[in-house]
Amino acid sequence: MIVYLKRSRVLHLDDLDATWTDQYKNFDYVVIAGGKWFLKSAIYYENNTIVGCHNCQGKNITQLGFYHAYRKALNSTLKFITSSKHKAFTFFRTTTPDHFENGEWNTGGYCNRTRPFREGEIDINDMDGMMRNIELEEFERAAAIGSEKDLTLKLFDTTSISLLRPDGHPGVYRQFHPYSRKDKHLKLQNDCLHWCLPGPIDYWNDLMMEIFVNG
Repeated sequence: MIVYLKRSRVLHLDDLDATWTDQYKNFDYVVIAGGKWFLKSAIYYENNTIVGCHNCQGKNITQLGFYHAYRKALNSTLKFITSSKHKAFTFFRTTTPDHFENGEWNTGGYCNRTRPFREGEIDINDMDGMMRNIELEEFERAAAIGSEKDLTLKLFDTTSISLLRPDGHPGVYRQFHPYSRKDKHLKLQNDCLHWCLPGPIDYWNDLMMEIFVNG
């Protein structure tokens, strides 16, 4: 659960949001996915006690880093699912990489490629690779528990196919008519993290249906 206190983001790693846990028993199908929001500065709590933080300069708190929070959050979520009496068909979707080049979202990075990469033209970066490793480890742990309880947990691995699609992001078209702005000297910000529709997400849909029907 995330709350805000005096502009600080507070993340309770062992406290799931009741907005969805209270409704979980009504779901036949569930898609669990993480993402890069864990990169944001935050103070981490467990059992209502501060255990550390990520990027919290100036505070006398142990720097744990966002990988710690990512693993804990996924573990708490999957533990809830595997301990529930309700047996929803659950997809666990892996991380999808961004494609910023020559900078990040706030330092002039852009994504102006117009075709997919071929196999071998790009490697996953260290951060996305670490996130995916955490996801696979937590999924395998949950799947082992789920198999003993006749739960259906399926790995929905979108990482590799998304890595090959640098052409699938909004880029400067994160805003309406970006080149019609009056100030021609104002630099346009690129969105190389989210995805266009239609686009790579159509692949995800095909993959999901293949897993659902034949997996």
